[in-house]
Amino acid sequence: MFLTSADEVRIGSMWSRGGWVVGLGGFVPALAGAVAVVWGDLAGGPGWYLVADLVCGAPACAGVWLCRRWPVSAGLAVIALSVPAASASVAAGIAALIAALYRRPRVAIAVGAAGVGATLVRFAVRPPELAPYPVWALVGVLFGVAVTVWGMLARTRRELVLSLAERARRAEADQRLRAEEARRAERLGIAREMHDVLAHRLSLLAVHAGALEFNADATPGEVAEAAGVIRLSARLALEELRTVISVLRDPAPPPPSDTGPPSDTGPPSDTGSPSGGGVDVGALVEESRRAGMRVELRDHGVRLSEVPDAVGRAAYRIVQEGLTNARKHAPGQPVTVLVSGMRGAELVVEVRNPLHSGPAALAGTGARAGLAGLAERASLAGGRLECGETADGGFRLAARLPWPR
Repeated sequence: MFLTSADEVRIGSMWSRGGWVVGLGGFVPALAGAVAVVWGDLAGGPGWYLVADLVCGAPACAGVWLCRRWPVSAGLAVIALSVPAASASVAAGIAALIAALYRRPRVAIAVGAAGVGATLVRFAVRPPELAPYPVWALVGVLFGVAVTVWGMLARTRRELVLSLAERARRAEADQRLRAEEARRAERLGIAREMHDVLAHRLSLLAVHAGALEFNADATPGEVAEAAGVIRLSARLALEELRTVISVLRDPAPPPPSDTGPPSDTGPPSDTGSPSGGGVDVGALVEESRRAGMRVELRDHGVRLSEVPDAVGRAAYRIVQEGLTNARKHAPGQPVTVLVSGMRGAELVVEVRNPLHSGPAALAGTGARAGLAGLAERASLAGGRLECGETADGGFRLAARLPWPR
């Protein structure tokens, strides 16, 4: 694993900010080596060796400091100065090491080979003592290879550390993104449930309140009955709202309501929350009939309590939203609810109604958010939603949901 040019630029930026410590760590040994060589030249007497070491050793040591910014160009310059001057040999080795640390392998090997070649030439020009040339040549080659390999291994390790740090940073960012997506999905789920629950109940409230408003000749009994329906619908809306919030917050079932039995002046019972197997399309249709709608139910013997919970809840909400839309946009028109299907195939729920010829009182209260929520609900259940006008001038809302064995 090796860094790209962009990574090298980033590393170079990091190196320029704090690399003076490493630069000083390379400059000091190079200077010490140059001083030791010059001291030996002084002990042997003046000669061209001493002049070469003095003239080339000082720039070579300064070049080591420049290698922290320009590893290749400054390194090659230091290596070139080491050909006539033995005082620059330590600086040349450090320059090759820096190039291997901060450049790609091909470049590092080229700089290391240049260092080995400079060493062989210097040994030929200035034969060292104590051993023949082949021995010193072998030492120079081994030293150059060791320095280059050491630098490449250190660079690989640094790349690995940077890669692990980058992976940790990305993993943390992904975790934050997933948490934010989970919160967003939860908010969307709450909004969808609130729409499905409250739109149905509030539309019933609007229908009965409108009846009270426009029926001036209603008897006290009729007024009391309508007021009882309104009160019960408001109570059921609050109960369903609490049930939905409880399910979203805690998977445990909510505690039973302590509001007491419903009044005798209104509908006798609740249609049930669409959870666990308590879905009942028949009760939902009956409630709409009591609100004045003409609803025909054709269930073909299918009971939503027999299907999986997720599919049953989705089907219940689709029928509920279809009845709500018919009540808002086509008041007074007959509605047909179809429920069919079989285990191992699919469950089909459909709501049909003719279009309303005139303006509807509640038609402007929606923004098609319910249909969008139903499409998402059907998709989450593994099915699909279909809606639109029919050839005979009506409106059809249908969903096909999987019904596994």
